[in-house]
Amino acid sequence: MGKKVLLLHGWGGSDFPHWQSWLAGELARDYGCVNFLHFSDVDNPKLDVWMHELTNTLDDFKPDIVICHSLANTLWFHLCSQKKVREIEKLYLVAPPSMRCSIAELSEFFPVDIPQNLNAKDTLLITSTNDPYMTQKEATLLEKKLDITMKVIQNGGHLNADSGYGKWEWMLHEVQSV
Repeated sequence: MGKKVLLLHGWGGSDFPHWQSWLAGELARDYGCVNFLHFSDVDNPKLDVWMHELTNTLDDFKPDIVICHSLANTLWFHLCSQKKVREIEKLYLVAPPSMRCSIAELSEFFPVDIPQNLNAKDTLLITSTNDPYMTQKEATLLEKKLDITMKVIQNGGHLNADSGYGKWEWMLHEVQSV
């Protein structure tokens, strides 16, 4: 494959059997270069801490592909709005939460502005018709505001292990095709 892949989890992490941990293992198994960043205090995230950890990782690892899940999408939006980062080849925004999320433990991350530049040559937004954290109407609005392509998965929930997304062959093939 030859591409450097950075996986960014959301609130609570993406430990096994989550598709991100499965994907990291599959990419590494074939000698792929993957960094599955584990943010500090996944259950009580702090925006400044996560931002610092992400910035350091981007500087050190220099990924070609970044795959955000859930709250990591919001973190990426903050990063793009606040800092100049090196442009990546491909960005995946998987199951972002509502831009108006009101979960108390995540209050530091919201509100968030939609960035003018996602610092990626190509971006794919992946949503679900029944995600409890973002309605399909909100997802369509986000797609339009970001001016990117969206893949909608029918009844995929939050696209996490609880929704049956452990082994996710489509994502593996998608990333390997970049």
